[in-house]
Amino acid sequence: MTAPEPAYVAVDWGTSSFRLWLIGRDGDVLAERRSGEGMTTAARTGFAEVLESHLAAVSAPAGLPVLICGMAGAKQGWVEAGYLDTPAALADIPAAAVRIPGAAADIRILPGLAQRDAAAPDVMRGEETQLLGAAAALGEGDHLVCMPGTHSKWVRLSGGKVAGFSTFMTGELFEAIARNTILSHAIAEAGPISGDNAAFRAAVTRMVANPALATSQLFSVRAGSLIAGLSPVDAKARLSGTLIGLEIAGALSLVAEGTPVALVVSGGLGTLYKDALAAAGISPAVIDADTAVRNGLAAGARALWSL
Repeated sequence: MTAPEPAYVAVDWGTSSFRLWLIGRDGDVLAERRSGEGMTTAARTGFAEVLESHLAAVSAPAGLPVLICGMAGAKQGWVEAGYLDTPAALADIPAAAVRIPGAAADIRILPGLAQRDAAAPDVMRGEETQLLGAAAALGEGDHLVCMPGTHSKWVRLSGGKVAGFSTFMTGELFEAIARNTILSHAIAEAGPISGDNAAFRAAVTRMVANPALATSQLFSVRAGSLIAGLSPVDAKARLSGTLIGLEIAGALSLVAEGTPVALVVSGGLGTLYKDALAAAGISPAVIDADTAVRNGLAAGARALWSL
């Protein structure tokens, strides 16, 4: 039996993470590498050197094409890959990939997306590849796609095009408020929270119903701990639910009522957002983020190299 023949290498290069897959002619993953050598590290040690070390580790044949998404294409990355402007067809993303100059192999970096709206300017880099990979599962029509993170992205898809998107700084706001405001006293002894916490779900529901009360509800975390017996865990859950609920309310306000919602995510944060959406009365289609990025890179490789 002959060994599978490698066709290309797919790389997801984040700010603090690096993931590489050696992909065979049949589309199967032949080998995989993960490390903490994200853009921040590679900018010091050398992007080419990091990539070569991982290619050697999976015994990739010399000259194999490589397709990269993520922060390697940022201004501070390997080579700036720029942005496609919205509205943008997902199918147009691969053709805008930028080739690494001087490399013996065909190494390309996919672009990000930019929303050049004076009232709501926005950018994404990396998530566009997840969208490309999730498109087949979503199908045609209109969709609202949530990609949670420190800076969550909510994307409005219509007929295979990114009509627009919004970034919500929910994760960063949670950390800032939890550490640097008066609410830090209420949640100081709290451990991890889960989406089935009643205080979390109630906070989400309140915010989706009445987002204008957000800052008042934030102070209620403090007041609840002082006079209503709110435990540190419930206080933390209430803070999280208030911020995520506010995010959901904002995203829903930008689409028609009843627009299907999809959640592209993996890990514990995905469970938290799934529970938050349930509290808001929404049952999203759930797509694994790791699978989506690999599928997006596969779609890009097929378009670029006729694999």
